Amino acid sequence: MNDTWLGIAGRVVAVTGANGGIGRATVRALLENGAHVAMLDRQALSPDEVAGLRANARGEYLSLACDVANDDQVAATAEIVRRQLGNCFALVNNAAVSVQGHLDAIDIADWQRQIDINLTGYLRCARAFGQSMQAQGEGAIVHIASIAGSNPQPFSGAYSTTKAAILMLSRQLAVEWGPQGVRSNAISPGLIRTPLSEPYYVDSQVREQRENAVPQRRIGMSEDIANVVVFLVSNRSAYVNGAEIVVDGGFAQSLMSHIPRPRRA
Repeated sequence: MNDTWLGIAGRVVAVTGANGGIGRATVRALLENGAHVAMLDRQALSPDEVAGLRANARGEYLSLACDVANDDQVAATAEIVRRQLGNCFALVNNAAVSVQGHLDAIDIADWQRQIDINLTGYLRCARAFGQSMQAQGEGAIVHIASIAGSNPQPFSGAYSTTKAAILMLSRQLAVEWGPQGVRSNAISPGLIRTPLSEPYYVDSQVREQRENAVPQRRIGMSEDIANVVVFLVSNRSAYVNGAEIVVDGGFAQSLMSHIPRPRRA
């Protein structure tokens, strides 16, 4: 890709949840386009994991342990990134957990843990890494949400609730930080095949049913999300702020197609 066209070569981007499927694909895409990437996860990536992500890297990289639910760790990590890579231009809020449970039975501690990581963790990181963006008068934050934020996903505790709140957090940041040159946008993935969701696709019949539910007749890959992340942190989205981009192959638009109808003669 042409460095000038995207305008992210040499820019510092922090990615949380870097060891997940979407996180890894995002790190790889950013490095390939010349960005300097801080890979953040609860445990720093191993040398082998890092090697797998930097095969075609044209940017510098740094792997750090960071628990987004810990104020001190997030603040300290942001300072390390600043010292070793430079001022952060973009943040990809991607770290999240999913705890299964019925709303009438889920342990409140599990509910709170989801909120603290999936929602408050996003704000925590935005504040820590966004300081340099506001100071330099430009920057971009991308929040990975979900179509579950607009369509309730049952029996998954606070997952849908946190994803819905992320969409509003992103819009509020867009309004509050826009005057300082910082853009905030959200991506809502649909059915995406990642290591975390792989158990759902082991059964070929279930996989085929899921594929048939998507208008494009395929399950999305992590790279489908990563490509949109790269766009949103690049110069090509310079006037995109407060938006939600749904990346689901049209699945969210297919509700009426699932209603049984009588056959016509």
